[in-house]
Amino acid sequence: MKVSAFTICRNAVSFDYPIVEVIQSALPIVDEFIVNVGQSEDGTRALIRSIGSDKVRILDSVWDDSMKQDGLLFSYETNKALARCTGDWALYLQADEVLHEADHDVISRSLWEHLGNPTVLGFTFRYHHFYGDYRSLNPWFYHRAVRIIRNDGQVESCGDAVGFWLKTDQGWMQSVHKDRIRPSGATIYHYGWVKQPRVLLDKFRYQVARHHGDHPGAEQARMLAQEAYEFEEYDIMKNFTGAHPAVMRERVSRYPVLKPGRNRWLEPAFYRAIAKRGFRG
Repeated sequence: MKVSAFTICRNAVSFDYPIVEVIQSALPIVDEFIVNVGQSEDGTRALIRSIGSDKVRILDSVWDDSMKQDGLLFSYETNKALARCTGDWALYLQADEVLHEADHDVISRSLWEHLGNPTVLGFTFRYHHFYGDYRSLNPWFYHRAVRIIRNDGQVESCGDAVGFWLKTDQGWMQSVHKDRIRPSGATIYHYGWVKQPRVLLDKFRYQVARHHGDHPGAEQARMLAQEAYEFEEYDIMKNFTGAHPAVMRERVSRYPVLKPGRNRWLEPAFYRAIAKRGFRG
């Protein structure tokens, strides 16, 4: 069995993506890691090269900034990386998604178990979505996503590269073809919302432009008008009491907790959120 991994990134230094940790978190269980690196002005390519593993293969790509609809640029570039994968399975990690070393064995077992069953086309992962700092989780973000696919050409990235669909009918794997995916038993540690407020707002400005061009919606426009991102829901987040992946521990150790004494159970907004969204953890 051969396992590939793939991702895309651009200006990972400026946007403070933990791209090195992302790649390092998967290297022990993959045979190659394809990284589509878009044109960057901040040393992103050199940073990835500094990992120093012969498993890491860089695909230099010029991203088309004229693509400004529904985030389709991201799936387009993701599929470029997928096309370079040569494994039986392809593990997709976004530039802020990290695996925990405790899950390596369960991932490998799942892949071996279903290698000879062509009806299984992918695997879902549970999610920890960190928000504001490394001690706070947003329990209302999506709970599962497909992050491993069978690399036989049937499945590709779609939309803004959050999910995958079957090429023949463009049916989303997690709904139309959910009978062809299995739980991996593993968890993705998602760190995309842990950045300095100005950096996070710069990241969102770039992403909103790729989704809406020059015509953002009212909520996006309100957010973009800020001088720095405001973690408006931080006070109702869940405390994280587990252990981060080992590759993240140095980064975690130097990042402050926004409000050390936060207690969501004392916040009226928490109960309003439960009434509106339901209780999540």
